[in-house]
Amino acid sequence: MSLASAALLSPPVLCFGLGALACALRSNLRVPAPVFEAVSIYLLLAIGLKGGAELAETRWAEFAAPAGAALALGLFIPLWCFVALRRLAGFGVADAASLAAHYGSVSAVTFIAVVSYLARAGIPHEGFMNAILALMEAPAILVALLLARMVRDRAADRAGIDAAHSAQPSLGAALREVISSKSFVLLVGGLAIGGVIGKAGMAPVQPFFGDLFLGFLCLFLLELGIVAAEKADEAWKAGGRLLAFAIAAPLVNGGLGLLAGAAAGLSEGGAIVLATLAASASYIAAPAAVRLALPQANAAYALAAALAVTFPLNVVIGIPLYAALAGLIYR
Repeated sequence: MSLASAALLSPPVLCFGLGALACALRSNLRVPAPVFEAVSIYLLLAIGLKGGAELAETRWAEFAAPAGAALALGLFIPLWCFVALRRLAGFGVADAASLAAHYGSVSAVTFIAVVSYLARAGIPHEGFMNAILALMEAPAILVALLLARMVRDRAADRAGIDAAHSAQPSLGAALREVISSKSFVLLVGGLAIGGVIGKAGMAPVQPFFGDLFLGFLCLFLLELGIVAAEKADEAWKAGGRLLAFAIAAPLVNGGLGLLAGAAAGLSEGGAIVLATLAASASYIAAPAAVRLALPQANAAYALAAALAVTFPLNVVIGIPLYAALAGLIYR
């Protein structure tokens, strides 16, 4: 409870709550779209730069096992989510694949929230976790889309339809959409720049990309709170099966991430970060790729679940819970 209280009383979370309250009061408060876009670019580039600078001073032997654990999570999470959504929740192929892609990929904003939480709690973590964030963004999306393609092709075979000639967007197009997305370009580009300049090169821009980071995050989460509150109605309309998944999936995935982090030799803080990444759901990279590859999927399901349920759940309850569980494992 003390961990949850500390998370709730942090400035970013309180700003998120203020945005949700403003929406509930039907206020005209909004962060202007150009400002929100600029702030999101700043946050993603700052994450990449810092991660690249840390990665430049990291030995491959230290990074290899955590990177392998992250990739394993990126492959397994969309697989179990797709099967559960199909067999237990009764979703169609497109909607199940869409949700699996969103929940298998990661949220940069949730990553920022857990890093800020660890900084306040005084729990150190590996600097290369920023690189892990970039590594986990794309694989799960492709796995989910591939699963949908395989199921559809099998159904087409049974029906005697030539799957090769059916009108389906290519996986290559979806991959290009992921790689060219703003979040991926900024994260990977920032990692490359940070790796080239190192910590010494980061020193001149540290006041901007370091000292002001939390303030920009508060502004970003203020708008995100408004958006999440607007999506809440769609989550309720989807019914109990979507709400149950949006609550259960992050907790299951967070536990998997924590165990994977411990097995990969991460520190306590690093395991908490990996657990939070595994528990998060993408709402930047995944929607663009899913919209292209699965146009028949109901986009409102994934966005409502990720923004209105899973993101607040992780920030308020999830991160403190993963930290408490990590304390039991590491002590």
